[in-house]
Amino acid sequence: LHARYVLNLLHETRKHLKQLPNISHVSTCYSEEVTVCGDLHGQLDDLFLIFYKNGLPSPSKSYVFNGDFVDRGKQSLEILIILFTFLLIYPKEVHLNRGNHEDHMVNLRYGFTKEVMQKYKVHGKKILRMFHNVF
Repeated sequence: LHARYVLNLLHETRKHLKQLPNISHVSTCYSEEVTVCGDLHGQLDDLFLIFYKNGLPSPSKSYVFNGDFVDRGKQSLEILIILFTFLLIYPKEVHLNRGNHEDHMVNLRYGFTKEVMQKYKVHGKKILRMFHNVF
C-alpha cells in the first residue's frame, strides 16, 4: 500500500480512537457472538485463518482483538492495516485493545520498527511515528 494511504489510514484511525473511552464495554445476547483474538504477533496467516473460520467482521460478527498485533512475525504492518480498516468500517463491531507490543521500545527490540523501515524506506520514519502515535 502506498505510504500516502497508510498515513491517511493512520490519521483516520487516530482520530477515531481519540473519541473512544479508555475502557470499552462489549455485550452479547443469545443471538450474537463475539470472537476474541489475541497475540497475532505479525502472523498474517493466523489472522486469515481466524477470518476463514469465523467470518469477516460485519454488523452481525463482532471481534475483540486483545493486542500484541506486531513484532516477531514478518507481516505486522499488513495486520494493522487490515485491523484499522475494519475498525473504521465497523466501529461498533471491531474492538482493539493495546498490548505490550504496541510500544516504541518493544518495537525496537522485537522487529516492528525494522519491518516498517524495510517496507517504507523513504517514508518509514514518518509512518512509524504515526503508528506510535496511534498506539
